[in-house]
Amino acid sequence: MDIMDKTGPANYPAHRYTDDRIDVQLNCRGAREYAKMSFPVKYGLFSRLETREMIFEFNLNQEIRHAKAKPPGWSHPSEWLKRTMGNDWVYYSTGGYAGVVESIGEYYLPNLMYQTNSLLGGKPFDTPEVLGILDEWHPVLSKIDTRTPGMPEAISHWLEQVKQVSPETLAQKAKDLFDISGARSMVLPPDARHSDYDIIPLTLQDGCLYKCRFCKVKNKKPFVQRSRQNIKDQILALKSLYGKDIVNYNSLFLGEHDGLNAPMDLILYAAQTAHEHFGFHNAYMQRPMLYFFGSVDALLGADDRLFENLNGLPFHTCINIGLESADDKTLSLIGKPITARQVERAFDRIQAINQRYRQIEMTCNFVMDRDLPASHNASMLDLVRGKMGHTSPKGSVYLSPLQFGNPSREVLFDFYHLKTQSRLPMFLYIIQRL
Repeated sequence: MDIMDKTGPANYPAHRYTDDRIDVQLNCRGAREYAKMSFPVKYGLFSRLETREMIFEFNLNQEIRHAKAKPPGWSHPSEWLKRTMGNDWVYYSTGGYAGVVESIGEYYLPNLMYQTNSLLGGKPFDTPEVLGILDEWHPVLSKIDTRTPGMPEAISHWLEQVKQVSPETLAQKAKDLFDISGARSMVLPPDARHSDYDIIPLTLQDGCLYKCRFCKVKNKKPFVQRSRQNIKDQILALKSLYGKDIVNYNSLFLGEHDGLNAPMDLILYAAQTAHEHFGFHNAYMQRPMLYFFGSVDALLGADDRLFENLNGLPFHTCINIGLESADDKTLSLIGKPITARQVERAFDRIQAINQRYRQIEMTCNFVMDRDLPASHNASMLDLVRGKMGHTSPKGSVYLSPLQFGNPSREVLFDFYHLKTQSRLPMFLYIIQRL
């Protein structure tokens, strides 16, 4: 039996209508698991509207999710725009495929509207074709006549609902999302790429432990954990906000910057309660994922029982640890208040956890910049190559360029040089927000 039988896919019957102006397909069924493909893959249940000039896709709340223009007004037939729950637009480019997948582990490169640390990509949001979509998508929809003779009622009703969702409506919904969490998630774990960043954010704690000088994305709030009641209130509010489209989600992000530093019982309570209330067991999207960050101190102090329990949850869990450097000189330079010895111990524990638990993957981050001491790269290679007796497909290492808004061929060359020496998967960490 299809698992969706339990949640009523009959509530989303497929319909199609075509005339000389539009082609509408309601409740298309996309892929049910995220996959690494070199061609466009659309996920979940969605509806599609095609006009003479543009193609739009909408979620189950009738909110625009994807858009692109038709040739000749579009640069590449396999590239598209995606709108996030935070109401950002992301332009997915091929980037030549091979270079992109080697660099970030994905076939498509997310080009973002805001300044980030990416070494790749162009400036699609400066191009007339992309600006045209951003400016015109709602006016185009607003002009569609739903009183056309012969148009089925289901189609006309859906179109009227789509027309009512304005850019202002979407901006307000994003604000409501941030208000529930307490703040916008300014950085998501790099592992969230496995779910195309389609996550539901649940705040376990505010702030972070370290307040490192180099960091441009974490806030200055002191580290404070939330209560169980606050977490339950967030879950209920998020379930209402995501509405019908919640069946298209299977991934949870436990924020903010150091979920691993929260008490074990709070982490487990949040994950289990969210899984139940969000209906991940009956979601259209399969293989639920759990993401959160962790600090070196949180990892070194974590009870083994936490990982035993996480391994038994109905999630595949990815925990990303900010190591940044295994060199004391570099740690002092970037203002991270830990020692190289602590970083080495944390790296060892990451490897032990990855070997022991099938449903948990721990990944780690290092900074990269040409102005860092030579001892930084050397000490990192001592870990990712010297300490590893053999190559391993599990436990990615992410390198995060310190410079924002400054693509550099030289730094990209340095990355490839390091990648060829690592015995762990190594990728660039593109800072992406919710």
